Amino acid sequence: MFRSLAGRNYRIWFAGALVSNVGTWMQRTAQDWIVLTQLSNDDAVAVGVTMALQFGPQLLLLPFTGLVADRFDRRKMLMLTQGLMGALGLGLGVMVLTHTATLLSLYGFALALGIVAAFDTPIRQAFVSDVVQGEHVANAVALNSASFNAARLIGPAVAGVLIAAIGSGWVFVINAASFLAVLIALRFVDPTQLADRPRAKRGKGQIVAGFRYVRTRPDIIVVLCMIFVVGTFGVNFPIFTSTMAKVEFHRGAGEFGLLNSVMAIGSVLGALLSARRDRPRMRTLVVASAGFGLACTAAAFAPTYWSFAVVLMFVGLASLTFMTTANALVQTTTTPAMRGRVMALYMAIFAGGTPIGAPIVGAIADAAGPRWAIGVGAASGFVALAIAVVWLVRFQRLRLRYDADTRLHLAITHAVPVVGTRAARSALRQDLSRDEAVANRSSGV
Repeated sequence: MFRSLAGRNYRIWFAGALVSNVGTWMQRTAQDWIVLTQLSNDDAVAVGVTMALQFGPQLLLLPFTGLVADRFDRRKMLMLTQGLMGALGLGLGVMVLTHTATLLSLYGFALALGIVAAFDTPIRQAFVSDVVQGEHVANAVALNSASFNAARLIGPAVAGVLIAAIGSGWVFVINAASFLAVLIALRFVDPTQLADRPRAKRGKGQIVAGFRYVRTRPDIIVVLCMIFVVGTFGVNFPIFTSTMAKVEFHRGAGEFGLLNSVMAIGSVLGALLSARRDRPRMRTLVVASAGFGLACTAAAFAPTYWSFAVVLMFVGLASLTFMTTANALVQTTTTPAMRGRVMALYMAIFAGGTPIGAPIVGAIADAAGPRWAIGVGAASGFVALAIAVVWLVRFQRLRLRYDADTRLHLAITHAVPVVGTRAARSALRQDLSRDEAVANRSSGV
């Protein structure tokens, strides 16, 4: 489960990222709470707009962020982006402490953080394959998710206590200080032990090359479609938890933070279970999609605060299994020269759908109640499941069959993906045969 930690560089990076992630989750909790309770009148749409501004730049800046990740030194670029995010967190904290923060100014900080994060995210995702190589990449991706969600377990609970005790402003300041941990970690990562990788060349066509590569990979395309649906309409947890806590159950900041921490228990478990697997598989993604839809359905019908909290653990387990498996499938089957651009596209589709989905889900929560908003999240899991099943049946020839003992089971009778155009098929045969072979092994049911 923890085999990637055998490497010195990954241990250092993992420790620094864990501290920074705790601060990030503290800030997210404080930000959502201050928007909902202090800067608006329990307006879920305002929370959705804040999320849209913070995640929208990942979609708008997509043509550039992935190329930056493939062309420049990722370690140095991470030091720059993490430093800028710390400075922005400090600035927001000062505004809240001096009582000069308004809803519009917070929107501005959310947008600035989103722009920096648009460059930071694909670089940070691809940096994992620089620190850890070969068969340990999928394990490292899962452990990163475990770290992120262990922080989600700690951060919101601490933030809820601190908001009640000393106010939201100090939470933002503490988050700014937490970025020092990851900057120190990056300083002590040994660059001579990082993997050698081909850099994207200067010149025309490098941005388009990333899209052209994905077009020839139907296995990646189906994962991106599933991620878009769930990321747009399902992973709106700040809206779900804040509105259920405040509007449905009439609870305060401490109980709101506790809901995020409880959900993180399931998320950490999902990430650790993913770390135990030898490689990511499409069948795991299919099961996780169904599980996410069922768990959100149960959450929408939860009658009490505590029953809702218990169900959130299963929501966290299913969502993290889904996201970690999708991330690892894309990373481990993408050629190294294209990994930054492909991961930028992946993160843009995953997070870039938030500007579409978050305001819609927030409006549903305002108009019909938070339970209906969670119902939209449940539907996203079932739609993602349908996408995967259609792809498996149509392109992988998934069929129901009886074996010699007349037991019903699923089988893939033809595992070669179908690509739409003659040019794409030719490119796939000539340039991507090795990657496609790995992808086919990973997508077996």
